[in-house]
Order: sequence, then C-alpha cells, then structure tokens
Amino acid sequence: MFLTETHIQVRDMARAFADDRIRPIAGALDREERFPAELYEEMGALGLFGIGVPEAMGGPGFDTLTYALVMEELSRGYASVADQCGLIELISTLLVRHGTDAQRAHYLPDVLTAKTKVAYCITEAEAGTDVSAIRSEAVRDGDGWRLNGGKIWIHNAPVADVGFVLARTDKAAGHRGMSIFMVDLHAPGVERGPKEHKMGQCASQVGALSFTDVALPGDALLGELGRGFHMMMSVLDKGRVGIAALAVGIGQAGLEAAVDYAGQRKQFGKEIAEFQGVQWLLADMAKDIEAARLLVHSAALKIDHGEPATMACSMAKCFAGDMAVARTADAVQVFGGSGYIRGFEVERLYRDAKITQIYEGTNQIQRMIIARELMKNGART
Repeated sequence: MFLTETHIQVRDMARAFADDRIRPIAGALDREERFPAELYEEMGALGLFGIGVPEAMGGPGFDTLTYALVMEELSRGYASVADQCGLIELISTLLVRHGTDAQRAHYLPDVLTAKTKVAYCITEAEAGTDVSAIRSEAVRDGDGWRLNGGKIWIHNAPVADVGFVLARTDKAAGHRGMSIFMVDLHAPGVERGPKEHKMGQCASQVGALSFTDVALPGDALLGELGRGFHMMMSVLDKGRVGIAALAVGIGQAGLEAAVDYAGQRKQFGKEIAEFQGVQWLLADMAKDIEAARLLVHSAALKIDHGEPATMACSMAKCFAGDMAVARTADAVQVFGGSGYIRGFEVERLYRDAKITQIYEGTNQIQRMIIARELMKNGART
C-alpha cells in the first residue's frame, strides 16, 4: 500500500466532510444552482484549499497524491464542491511558483480561507482548446496596464473577486506574447455576463467577463512578462490529475448508489442484485473505477517524484472522464425508470460526469497528447 498514514488521515477527513456536510445538501445545491459559500469557509478552515501550498506560505504543504485523494472524496459528495477545490489549487500553485513575496502575502491567506473568491480566466469565444487564439489584450499605460477583451465560461465569474486573466501583451510574439494579470473584478470597466445554466455541476458558477479599458497597476502582472502561456500550461498536468480524481469520485458515488439500490429493489420476487445482468453492470463499474483510480494515483506520484508526467496525466484524465460518463449511465440503468427522474442521485451524477470529458482539455485532445508522447518517447510509459 503506497498511501502513507498522512494520506489516509487527510483522505478520511475529506470523506467524513463529504458525508456529513456535502452529500446531505447536494441535491438542493443542484436544484438551486447555489454557490455554497458556507461550505467553502468550512473547507478553508480545515485546510482543504491550496493543498500543495507550502506550510511556510500558509498552506498544508501536501503532495499531489493527497490533492487527488481529496478531490475524489469531495467529488463523491458533489463534484461542484470539488471543482472549487481544484480551481483554488491551480490559482495557488500559480502564486506559489510565480508570485512575488508581496503578491503571495496579499492573496494567499484570503484565497486559502475562501474569503477571496478567484477565477481562472483563459477561455474566449474563439479560444477554447486553442489557447493561442486568445484576443484579450493588455497594453502599457504609464507604470501600469489597460486591459480590454472578454472571457466566456469562466468558473466563478458570477461571484469572483479576483480574476487571473491571460492576455496578449505582444501581438507579434505568439505564445511568448501572453502574460497573466491579477484583475480586481469589482473595478470600473469590468462587466459580468449572466450566470450560465449548465447541464451538470450546477452549483459551480460559470459565466462571462468583459474588460473595457480596465486600469491595472504595475504589480498586477504575475510572473515574467510574456511567460503567461507557459505558466498556465505548467499547471495543466496537476489540473488534469484533479479532474481525473473528480471523475473517479463521481463514478464511486454512482457505484455506491447502484449497489445499495440493487440490494433493496425487488423484481420477480427477489432482489435485482441476484440477476446476472445487474451483477455484470456492477462488476464493470467497480473494475473501471478502480482502474481509473490507479491511473490517477500513478500520475500524481509521477508529479511528486519529479518524473515526466504529461502522458500519465492525459491518460488518467481521458480514461477517468470516459469511465465516469459510461459508468454513471450504468448506475442509471440499475435504477431503471427511477434513475431517469430528477431527485435521484444517479440522475445528477450522470449529468455531472459529462463535463469531465470536456474541461482541462477535451478527451480528444488528451488522445492527441498521448499519441504525441508515444511517438516522441516510445511505447513504454
């Protein structure tokens, strides 16, 4: 068993929090599409945000495997809540790696305790998977900058206080002409679009942001000028591990619901768990969830050991996302007509699973990355 005592303790804490605080209200959060600020404050107090932030910077200082364990358990409670954990992990990782001491001191304490809500602002109408196509632009204005442009489908956009915005600072420099700015989303010139109503993960707020001559101070720049694209890309491996773990949590919740229901529901005078057709559904769910979990753990360990991890992270994200969609569909099948009705957990899980095949790079892109790595490095992983 490669999990240490610390891994198990943190995992069990996240599991208990999911069981006690998240699962009882997950259905209501989904119906109301509500941002559960009270949950996030509790999670911040427990140290469930910024899991990889070093203790010297105010975080718990845990490894990527711990992050994956926490993401799975929170997602098993409700994926929208896990999504917030994943978002803050990426933002805090950017600050730890690229922020100045002053920037870290200013942002990290309130981000990790959920007092400051953040948004990770990359996607635009013409720039989804193709990040190189972004058009948002920041130009010099004295000692500061002026930001213009717009972003869509941004997690936390309706509620965020600060946006970490990728914008062009040199149109002629391609990937090397992008930079990241920390933008006060309450500032003049910032406008928010309406909250989007999504298919799944409905309590995770998503919307558009537009920037019109937004004045930014000089210290709004994060890291080096022109390195924004590379900085954003540098956290993608960790981000994909997080989404893969989230997908595993959705699948695990579906399996637990299906097993419980199969042991209670009776047809033709016996529990449906006695029918081979149902047994095979449950068996396939269990084996694929465990396979996805092991891929996630393997990818996380590669990151923690400083090994090349890009292909492993893409494999974990692609397999786990596809698994979550297929196996929550099986959970619905076990429930029969009941599983198709709003209010049953498996119906929500099926909807929540779909986005795991799309965000942090679609699963088609993950397959391209895997193939590229195979051709570059050979068939042994």
